[in-house]
Amino acid sequence: MKTINDFNFEDKKALIRVDFNVPLNDEFQVTDDTRIQSAKSTIIKVLEDGGSCVLMSHLGRPKGVEEKYSLKHIVDKVSEVIGVQVKFVEDCVGAVVEEVVANLKSGEILLLENLRFHPEEKAGDINFAEQLSKLGDIYVNDAFGTAHRAHASTAVIAQFFPEHKCFGNLLAKEIESIDKVLNNSEKPVTAILGGAKVSSKIDVIENIIEKVDHIIIGGGMAFTFAKALGGSIGNSLVEDDKLQLALDILEKAKANNTEIHLPVDSVIADNFANDANTQIVNTSEIPDGWMGLDAGPKTSEKFAEVVAKSKTILWNGPLGVFEMENFAKGTIALGDAIAEATKNGAFSLVGGGDSVAAVKQFGFADKVSYVSTGGGAMLESLEGKTLPGIEAILK
Repeated sequence: MKTINDFNFEDKKALIRVDFNVPLNDEFQVTDDTRIQSAKSTIIKVLEDGGSCVLMSHLGRPKGVEEKYSLKHIVDKVSEVIGVQVKFVEDCVGAVVEEVVANLKSGEILLLENLRFHPEEKAGDINFAEQLSKLGDIYVNDAFGTAHRAHASTAVIAQFFPEHKCFGNLLAKEIESIDKVLNNSEKPVTAILGGAKVSSKIDVIENIIEKVDHIIIGGGMAFTFAKALGGSIGNSLVEDDKLQLALDILEKAKANNTEIHLPVDSVIADNFANDANTQIVNTSEIPDGWMGLDAGPKTSEKFAEVVAKSKTILWNGPLGVFEMENFAKGTIALGDAIAEATKNGAFSLVGGGDSVAAVKQFGFADKVSYVSTGGGAMLESLEGKTLPGIEAILK
């Protein structure tokens, strides 16, 4: 696996695919600069070698050229994070862009305009990829968040750099962390899968069931298992067409000596609202008109015991509707347990949009081993798929 550490960038232009798809407020200010911070070490390595950086990214889902999705809005924030004044050009291909790049000096950084202002980016157009390839001597992919897309800038472009392509620090770390959990883990290994639907996690479960010792299932998807086992779940979220699938998963786990842990009690509410009436009941005894919105205290205790004896932990998905304060306790208790296990030497990987949001919201980001930057890409990696953006570098 070639990384930026295999290259010396002196007098070279690094064309770096970053993931600067960051959230902006109504004043176009960056409200979370995690993705920019994550790219910093790759950019600094190139500059310290005596090279220059041409950064390309998308922002949002524009339909053609839309001013609100212009990357010019983030130039000041990128400059602040990197500690170097970043230059900006109002397109990402063409003669004007090529001239600006040609004049770029060692130690300088240029940010190109939003790649997705050109429909050819998402279409994976080879001519568009070739135009982009003219903007650098070495291609660096450091955008895990888009590595599962076969776009022009993430997968197609690599063929124009047969000997001069590599992973940036962020993408290399993502690959290593997922590989550590799935293929090189210290046992016992525990995977925690939360979120709403079994159907969205079935491929993950199928792929990891033979590789892990424990699977903790929480969130809305747990009620499909509870109902499949004959429990009453009231108005809780359920996929009635996945009841047999839930039973099949339990059987497969048993055959592989993988223990599945389900919530034993739940915080239930009479309405999907923070100020709803609540009570704590057995997960299999939820009355009609009530719905489970969080893991109960006995469940948190049980899950914490499993986590405490784990040496490798994967967390993908929250245990409740953590966005509402009254239904966040289960997710917070789980975060506490993972932080404690990490402190005691376990390797913990957190990935998937909602669990990453929870980890940040409740202050666990620096208490776990690694927080993944890619939701969809992380999920597809856990499903055992080879991501186009990664495969293109390895070819």
